[in-house]
Amino acid sequence: MCEGHDHKGAAVWFTGLPCSGKSAIADRAAALLRERGYRVERLDGDIVRQDLTRDLGFSKADRDENIRRVTFVSKLLARNGVLVLTSFISPYAEMRDAARRQMENFFEVYVKCPVDVCAQRDVKGMYKKALAGQIKEFTGVSDPYEEPKAPELVIETDKETLEQSTERLLRALQAAGYLE
Repeated sequence: MCEGHDHKGAAVWFTGLPCSGKSAIADRAAALLRERGYRVERLDGDIVRQDLTRDLGFSKADRDENIRRVTFVSKLLARNGVLVLTSFISPYAEMRDAARRQMENFFEVYVKCPVDVCAQRDVKGMYKKALAGQIKEFTGVSDPYEEPKAPELVIETDKETLEQSTERLLRALQAAGYLE
């Protein structure tokens, strides 16, 4: 694909537990897609919370508002031909379903990984603190994560490498008509 060509925009919505691999896959896919000339934006939970949603905490109401704002931004970008790769825990099915209903091109990727593997990958020590009761409302420990019932793609990051996961994602996006 040549730089500047129009292509169909979409929201590629990565969801999964903290440290499951959402950001790693989305970052790698974004780099490869940019190399191919696609217009790509990355919306990542940690980055978005620094600016767009810095006023929000981690209560259910605040998490819902966080996803509502991200959905709005994603919708604007996607309808203007941008592939938006979002990586948010987005633990509640209700909010993911609302995002899906608001966008014409929505591709949900469930990055599935067991809690114990996520905890082993956790360089920030969040799981350790959550398990010790020092962090309240931590998804997968003291707060629920509702698994997607029918995502377009499930990637099990404890069973394949980052490159394998990224390649499966790109093939699935191509099969769905989002990539040439």
